[in-house]
Amino acid sequence: MRGETPTGSPRTIAVALHGIEPATFEPCALIRDWLYDHGVERVTLLVIPARDLHPVGERSPEMVDWLRERRMAGDSIAQHGFRHVRPRAGGSPRQLLAAAHGQRGAEFVGLDSEETRRAVHAGWRLLKLAGIEPDGFVAPAYAYTSALRATLSLKFQWWAGLLRVHLAQPRLEADERASSQIGGLAPALSLATGPLSRVLSPALLRAGSLLPTSTLRLDIHPADLSHPRHMMALERVLARAGTHRSAITYEQLAGVERTSPASRFGAGAQLLPAVNIDGSKGLTADRPA
Repeated sequence: MRGETPTGSPRTIAVALHGIEPATFEPCALIRDWLYDHGVERVTLLVIPARDLHPVGERSPEMVDWLRERRMAGDSIAQHGFRHVRPRAGGSPRQLLAAAHGQRGAEFVGLDSEETRRAVHAGWRLLKLAGIEPDGFVAPAYAYTSALRATLSLKFQWWAGLLRVHLAQPRLEADERASSQIGGLAPALSLATGPLSRVLSPALLRAGSLLPTSTLRLDIHPADLSHPRHMMALERVLARAGTHRSAITYEQLAGVERTSPASRFGAGAQLLPAVNIDGSKGLTADRPA
């Protein structure tokens, strides 16, 4: 996949595979192989740390080994929330709006700062203990809150929103380098699974892929494998992109060089006491001071 825009900037495609957990491991692995067969050499893998409040490393060692192999092959790993479900029903305006738009996975909407910090750090801790420390973060349903954005700079190098990938800076530098936190416009395109959307979204995906953006972002979900129209639409988009776009990860899109975890926060970083997650059966999280 090679090419440049009229201005000389390289044309790229950034594919993200969502919802990776033990229950979806098999279809996700099949989709990843399918993407490789269609010329997508690098993918961003979005992993749910504890869908059912059981650590992913204990539930599926085979999946963890696969993720490690994929990272060594050039893929990037992102934390995809904590459980990918809202922990409780709520009546706040944002929660009601999220429900009205079908965003049942909008996990962090309605959580306060402490609840957000606990969930994010517990997920990061579980993935790190499994040997698959994430490079970045993608919120379920791309639903971010101010508390979530403030938390992410403590653990992650980048985070992805619906319209672009953001470079996460340490909180102390946030005000000084705010202008560098936002990458170029790159809206994420995906296929919906509702009855009407399932009919319309393949055509919308193909149309969206024709936008004159330097980076084409493509979201794929395990459920897409069960819908032939979805896979046909994806195949057409990838066939067209394959002639003039190079595959990159979100990590590369954010301009982050891959580094060792120890150097990410500096050798002097200290860990604060672990914080228990309510209802998490002993799962904990810590953070650098």
